[in-house]
Amino acid sequence: MRMKRLINSFLFFLCFYSAFSQRCAQREISSAELKQRHENFQVLLDNYQKNNSKNVRQQEEIIRIPVVVHVIHNEPSRRIGGENNTNISDEQIFSQMKVLNEDFRKEFGTRGYNENPVGADMEIEFFLAQQDPNGQPSSGINRVYYNKSNYDVFSDLELISSLSYWPSDKYLNIWVVNFSGSYLGYGEFPGGALDGLELTDPPEETDGVFIDYEVFGDRTGTASSGVYSYGRTTTHEIGHWLGLLHTWGDVRCGTDYCDDTPQIQGANDTETCRQISSRCNGEFTINMIENYMDYTPDSCMNIFTNDQKARVRAALEVSQRRRRLVLNSQFLLPATNLTEFNIINNPGNSSMLSFQILLPDFQDFTISGYNLLGQQILYKEFKDYPSTVVRAEDLNLPTGPLIIRMQTGNEIFTKRIVLF
Repeated sequence: MRMKRLINSFLFFLCFYSAFSQRCAQREISSAELKQRHENFQVLLDNYQKNNSKNVRQQEEIIRIPVVVHVIHNEPSRRIGGENNTNISDEQIFSQMKVLNEDFRKEFGTRGYNENPVGADMEIEFFLAQQDPNGQPSSGINRVYYNKSNYDVFSDLELISSLSYWPSDKYLNIWVVNFSGSYLGYGEFPGGALDGLELTDPPEETDGVFIDYEVFGDRTGTASSGVYSYGRTTTHEIGHWLGLLHTWGDVRCGTDYCDDTPQIQGANDTETCRQISSRCNGEFTINMIENYMDYTPDSCMNIFTNDQKARVRAALEVSQRRRRLVLNSQFLLPATNLTEFNIINNPGNSSMLSFQILLPDFQDFTISGYNLLGQQILYKEFKDYPSTVVRAEDLNLPTGPLIIRMQTGNEIFTKRIVLF
């Protein structure tokens, strides 16, 4: 795998790999204005937390965020999956969604669990959107072909979003692309309204997270090897999207404004999980290399802290677009947590007719097809799937009247369709 690292636009840092260096080199553009922006944004968050200490949604409610994954690829045949294919597989996308929920929910029995006394369940869950912006059923995966082999993280973000974008006040947009050079990911930082300070939200069209296709997913597909192959780049960048800073505050012995993350000299910019110590203000501390907001290998990461959680909850209220997304998300959820099997555009041609499968959680299901003589003409298994939409044209069904059966566990649903 190519050597790539993380960047974040609001913090104005970058990392690069060259023939002369095997590690990430950080260049910071520090200025009085930038430092003032950090401090004022924190004042904004502090004021909100102080004045809303009993806000139920901030403290108790599990927030569910709808996600659309835009797979920007250059595979002319539209082939999905395979070695070095930027048109990554559904399974790879599903594995990334699992990692996000394990990490943000501190799920017991997964790599996202920890027993650290300050380790927090962020009470944020992510799900692939089941409706598109027009209200039509969707799998939450949008594949777009564009004849460009790779993208520059600084100059091509507007181009990428112009190829595929859903309203950022209703969805978390995640673009999966092939970044040129040494970059792993990019996350837009939230803004907020504050008199006398330009802390506006980022441009709508690029408000989201951009991830390199080689590190999107958990040990599968194009993310099958290397120290950044457990899906934690996306966890890290969504942390930025939610308002979290790096644990070292992007300056030596800086602050991330979270008291329960130790003050440290800098990032764990290594490929190991060995303990690291820092000396700041004359005191020795042990780095929290396990924190998702460090530069640590994926296998080391398993902690968001209580103060990071409080900061995120405040940022979700202070940033207008983030707040609207949380409020709008309730309209993008299915009406029931029970399993459903729906037919869309029936009767119709194979390019229009589709099958919507709503599931309470990731699980297996099958789709079978029969003609009017009772002969089976289709049988396809779907392993460990979330709610999704399956297009009729992807099943190679013949025209005419058909009977379609979907089964998951002991539940069986039967529908009649007509393809023409």
